[in-house]
Amino acid sequence: MPKVSRNKAARGPLLDIALAVTSGLLLTASFPKFDWWGLAWIAWIPLLGSIRNKSSGTAFKLGFIAGGIHYISLLYWITGVMKTYGQLPALVSWGILLLLVLYLSLYLAAFSALLISLTRQSPRWIWTAPFLWVGLEYFRALFLSGFPWENLGYSQYKLLPLIQISDIFGVYGLSALVVAANVVLFETWQAVQTKRAIPWKALLIVGFATAACWFYGNWCLAHFDTLVRGAPKWPIALAQGNIDQSKKWDPTFQLETLHRYERLTERSLEEGPALVIWPETALPFYLFENERLTRRFLEIVQDAKTYFLVGSPSFSSENGKVLYHNSAYLLDPDANVLGRYDKVHLVPYGEYVPLKGLFPFLGKIVEAVGDFVPGKKGQLLSTPSADVGVLICFEVIFPELARVMAANGAHFLVNITNDAWFGRSSAPHQHFSMAVFRAVETRRACARAANTGISAVIDPLGRVYKKTPLFEEAVATASVPLLEKQTFYVTYGHLFEKFCLGLLALCAGWRMYAAYSGKRSK
Repeated sequence: MPKVSRNKAARGPLLDIALAVTSGLLLTASFPKFDWWGLAWIAWIPLLGSIRNKSSGTAFKLGFIAGGIHYISLLYWITGVMKTYGQLPALVSWGILLLLVLYLSLYLAAFSALLISLTRQSPRWIWTAPFLWVGLEYFRALFLSGFPWENLGYSQYKLLPLIQISDIFGVYGLSALVVAANVVLFETWQAVQTKRAIPWKALLIVGFATAACWFYGNWCLAHFDTLVRGAPKWPIALAQGNIDQSKKWDPTFQLETLHRYERLTERSLEEGPALVIWPETALPFYLFENERLTRRFLEIVQDAKTYFLVGSPSFSSENGKVLYHNSAYLLDPDANVLGRYDKVHLVPYGEYVPLKGLFPFLGKIVEAVGDFVPGKKGQLLSTPSADVGVLICFEVIFPELARVMAANGAHFLVNITNDAWFGRSSAPHQHFSMAVFRAVETRRACARAANTGISAVIDPLGRVYKKTPLFEEAVATASVPLLEKQTFYVTYGHLFEKFCLGLLALCAGWRMYAAYSGKRSK
């Protein structure tokens, strides 16, 4: 009998671990490439079952396991980037990924521990779960320069009626709604299992909230579709050069790069674009510094007789020090530069090295230039017909950057990027999914030009047009609507997220105070 008892006891923790692992895998499957977005609505249920009636410490561990499984299966592609382009050994590449995963897993661990600590005082505290999670997501977007890669709400990017609430709450509103649905389904399942009263009030509230969001979304799809169809249009062309990353900075390949983009531009001119867009660092040289290549590029612009927006590295001088930038240039049909946007939010270890003094052995993956310096937030590039907000690569995952550009008067957004680093992994698809929300949040079309794909035009309702395949030379042409209407989210910003962050801080502070008071009273 004792032996049987020990086996039963042993199965309990193993089952809890299995449930946590299941949640981690379901979460990843709800994102691209899988795109099984419906799984996000039940993905948290196994984890909630595993932490129920556990101590805060055990809940922390189980949340950490769920987070570890989720983030390592979501971000596995980082090892390929480090190994192939950073020239790091496989062991070091995996070590870097694991450090990032350990950090990100702390968020799900903290959520689990805090939720259990609160619900021990009263089961009703479980309804704080959506707000606590959004508070943690928002904190993750701010802390250590921020890494809001594939927040929970992004899993719903294909569900057009529901994502329309992003013009009020941002992507965080979707995160809250999905967590709320998981909680109410879990509580209902628990009630059925234990033959308790079904939480009809909670079911009705969450059901009503979901239905209201769906109704609002369908209203938006009709209302903004009318505005989009009636808005002035600007014909644009996106050139996808498909330049191999290993050749991109090779001086012997620079002229071939220009020839390739020239061919693609000539193909696009049949549609009469007013603006031709080349991707991030499509010019793999310093414009106006390399005389021969600059002259050839300016000839291409003059022959096309249209506006150009192109990515290129640039530099400036300040107090005798050279400052490097990852930039986008806007040129008119006579090849005059109308403006330059310098990337604001730089990629750690991709474009600069943070904490260089503490980790001198770590360098940049891109060694073609020195450390980049950020530009001015919210800067627009302007033509007589339209003001353009440019987001370079990684910047498209930060809602605040697009929000400020729309507030400053951008008529549409352009995301230029080079996703060649990611190969055929899930990363290009994940990166693209987040761009959809920038369009909906701001009600601005978003034109995305990517070196190796995915290039596309996303309209102000999140509908995707002219989507190109990965790793093919391609041209996409479309007419983007020029809108000026300011959304609630653009005008008022992160009100919902800040409320959630404040609630998180209050709950965490209260629990720490209660724990401290309990120890003193003993």
